[in-house]
Amino acid sequence: MTKIKSTTVCAVVHNGQVAIGADGQATMGNTVAKSNVKKIRKLQDGKIVTGFAGSTADAFTLLERFDEKLSTYGANMKRAAIELAKDWRMDRYLRKLEAMLIVANKEEVLIVSGTGDVLEPDNGIATIGSGSMYAQSAAIALKKHAENLTAEDIVRESLNIAADICIYTNHNLVIETID
Repeated sequence: MTKIKSTTVCAVVHNGQVAIGADGQATMGNTVAKSNVKKIRKLQDGKIVTGFAGSTADAFTLLERFDEKLSTYGANMKRAAIELAKDWRMDRYLRKLEAMLIVANKEEVLIVSGTGDVLEPDNGIATIGSGSMYAQSAAIALKKHAENLTAEDIVRESLNIAADICIYTNHNLVIETID
């Protein structure tokens, strides 16, 4: 998978709830360009939530294509993600896009990449971006040892831990849930 150095996005399925969140930092090289970018979007009347890491313009192109695929395939998120990944890998224009997506509905979370990958994590935790391994480690530990936390709590704390460590991640968080 492509290593995106630009943000952290974390999604968690826990106790019947799905939460997805991202920090708000946008960088240009090693400079913070903006600190409050919204990298989480709701689609299909809020039934599907997406998060992106990478080039903002590229991510919006992918989100638009993903929304078109959702419409084409009757809001079947997995099918739409697979079809987007196929197009992304084979289309000359799309192949050059530098972004990754996490897509989630009330049942599942998927990671979609430009290499043709559509990954459904075994543990209900998906992360992308430069701080992804920090957030993923935190989410695994929190999910395993804190039954009283909500999916939103786990995402929030995982992103805060990533923001404490990763220079491309900040504490301006946007988190959405699907119950």
